[in-house]
Amino acid sequence: MNIQKHMEAVFITTLAVVGAGSLVVDRLPDAQASTARPAIPVENNIGTPDHMAVVIVRARKLPHHA
Repeated sequence: MNIQKHMEAVFITTLAVVGAGSLVVDRLPDAQASTARPAIPVENNIGTPDHMAVVIVRARKLPHHA
């Protein structure tokens, strides 16, 4: 099959597919943002003018390879 001979058909088919896809995407409902609930309990200590907020990060140390 000679592609150059059928370029007009390929172009029209591509336009039809893109046009139909655009219509389908436009009909999808808009995304709605919502607040997610944390999966684990989170301690909520917020600093005040009298007390500074403290963040404690705990993690395993990675092995040091020289």
